[in-house]
Amino acid sequence: MLHKRFFACSPLLLTLLLALGFASTSHAQLGIGRPRGQQLLDGIVVKVDNQIVLRSDVENIYAQEVARAEGKPIPPDLKCKILQSLVLNKLMLAKAETDSVTVTDQQVNGELDRRMAYFIQQIGSEKKLEEMYNKPLKALKDDLRPQVQEQLVQQKMQETISGKVNVTPREVKAYFDRVPKDSLPYFSTEVEVGQIVIPAQVSDKNKQATIAKLNDIRAQILAGASFEEMAKKYSEDPGSAVEGGYLGFFKRRELVPEYEAASMKLEPGQMSPIVESQFGFHLIQFIERKGDSYSTRHILLKPATGSADASEAAKKLERLRRQILSDSISFAKAAKDNSSDKNSSGNGGLLANRQDGGSKLPLDKLDPAIFFTIDTMKVGHITPPLPYRTDDGKDAMRILYLKSNTPPHQANLQDDYQKIAAAALTEKKNKALDAWFVKNRGSVYLEVAPEYAQCKVLDVE
Repeated sequence: MLHKRFFACSPLLLTLLLALGFASTSHAQLGIGRPRGQQLLDGIVVKVDNQIVLRSDVENIYAQEVARAEGKPIPPDLKCKILQSLVLNKLMLAKAETDSVTVTDQQVNGELDRRMAYFIQQIGSEKKLEEMYNKPLKALKDDLRPQVQEQLVQQKMQETISGKVNVTPREVKAYFDRVPKDSLPYFSTEVEVGQIVIPAQVSDKNKQATIAKLNDIRAQILAGASFEEMAKKYSEDPGSAVEGGYLGFFKRRELVPEYEAASMKLEPGQMSPIVESQFGFHLIQFIERKGDSYSTRHILLKPATGSADASEAAKKLERLRRQILSDSISFAKAAKDNSSDKNSSGNGGLLANRQDGGSKLPLDKLDPAIFFTIDTMKVGHITPPLPYRTDDGKDAMRILYLKSNTPPHQANLQDDYQKIAAAALTEKKNKALDAWFVKNRGSVYLEVAPEYAQCKVLDVE
C-alpha cells in the first residue's frame, strides 16, 4: 500500500482527477449513468454562479473512494473534501466561460470515442453495453457529451494554471527526504520493455478492392441512397458511423491534409470522389461552413491486410533485430528511425508508465500479451517478430526488448527517481492550483445546501 503523502493527490484535487478519468473506470466516472434498475440520489447541493453540483456527484465519488479503501477507515470529512474539489471544478468552468477557454468538437469526439471503446472492451461488446443501459450507442454518447466537454475544459484550465510548473532535482530530493523512512512505499517487480512496431503493408490488390467497393457505395448515393444510412451500414470509423458519418465542426489544419483539401473543394451537400489518407479511403459529404469552421460526414473503408502483407514487416524487423544483437545499432536508435508507434519511438522504444511518465512498469500490471512474452526472457533479449494489432486497429508486426528487471524493493532515489519526481511535481502543481483557488474564490456566487453547511468548501489546507 503506497503511503498517502507519497503519491496521493491533495484533497482539493481529488475529484478533479477522478472526473478527468485518472482513476478507476466506474459507470459514474465514465459519465454514462447507471445500468437499469439502479437509482441515484439527486438534488442540487451547491451552486457556483450558474454551475451546479448534484448530491449524486458527491455520492458517486464517495462510493468509489469507499470501494478503493477496501475496508480501511474512511476520513470523517471525506464528503466535504469531495465537495470542495467539485466546487473547484465548477469554479474553473465559471472562469473558463469568462476567459473564453473552450475545446474543439474534435477533442470532445476523440474523448467520447476513447471512453466508449474502453467501456465496450470492459463489457465485452457494443451490444452488451447497449443492453446494459437500454440505449443505443449514439444515445449513450449524446448523454455523455456535455460532461466530457466540461471535463476537457476543466483539464485545459488546469493546464493553464499549473502546466508550466516543474521541479528541479534538488526539489525532488527535498521532497523524498520529507517522507518518513518507515512510510516509504515498497514496490513490486518492475520491468522496462521496449518495442519496435512496423505496420503490415497493404497489397495493391486489397487497395483496389476497397476502392471498387467505395465506388459502388458512391454510385448508390448518387442514385438516391442516403449518405447517412450508407455510412451507418458500411463505414469502418466506429466513432462516426453510428452518427451517419457525422464528424462535427473542425477548423483548418485540425484534420489530416488530404481530408481537409478535398472538403474545401466542396459546396454544401456535395460529395467528394474517393480520398486516401493515413486512415484508409474516404467518401466525404460537405455539410456547412460556420465562420472559420466547417462540418462534414464521411464513409471510411480500410483495406484488409493478410499474412502475406505482414511478411515484409517481419523481414525488416528480423534484420533490425540481428543488427541490434550484433551491436551495429542500438535498440533506441532502431526504434526512433523505424517504429511506427509514436508513443514509444521517441523514448527509445520504451513503453511508458501512464501513472508517472517513467519507463518502469509494474510486472503485475502489464498487458497479458507482453507479460507472457517476457516472462521467460532474460534482460537484454529481443523477441523474434510477433503479430500485433495497433491501437487504431491496424495489423502490424513488432519485436519486444526486455531492457531491465528490477526486483521488489523499498523506494529509493536511484531506482525510483521518475516516480518520486512525478509525486513532487504533483505536490507542486497542487500548490499552484490551491493558490489559484484562493485568488479566485471570491469572484463567484456560492450557495451551499444545509446538509453540507459544515463543509468549508472555500478553504484549502
